[in-house]
Amino acid sequence: MSQITTLTCPMCEHTATEVMPTDQCIYYYQCMECGSLLTPEPGDCCVFCSYGSNACPPAQARSGRP
Repeated sequence: MSQITTLTCPMCEHTATEVMPTDQCIYYYQCMECGSLLTPEPGDCCVFCSYGSNACPPAQARSGRP
């Protein structure tokens, strides 16, 4: 299970590498470049699933991904 993801802001395309928590979903993330407040896309559990290079650990566990 990967805990590292690269978030990409949909507004300014700034990227940031983040460590994801293993026991919770994160609903809000503020872009450090443009200040946009990111929220999950409809159907996604968190900002990591919507804008990250990897799904969050809880979603990885649900899908059976290592």
